[in-house]
Amino acid sequence: MKEDTFEGSIILELLAEHGLVDDFFEAIDSDDIGKAIRLMRKAQVDEDTIEITVRKMRESDGSH
Repeated sequence: MKEDTFEGSIILELLAEHGLVDDFFEAIDSDDIGKAIRLMRKAQVDEDTIEITVRKMRESDGSH
């Protein structure tokens, strides 16, 4: 996946299939990037999408 075609709802759909949405938002709210990565991997999000998501998390730096 390229950053210009990034679609966050796909990640949420995969997380929802595994019952991980609340945990993921908690990880984001607490800036726990490691936990967010583990949850995305558990939900079988591809590595390119994880990389883009982490980059966006770091760029937001509390402005979400």
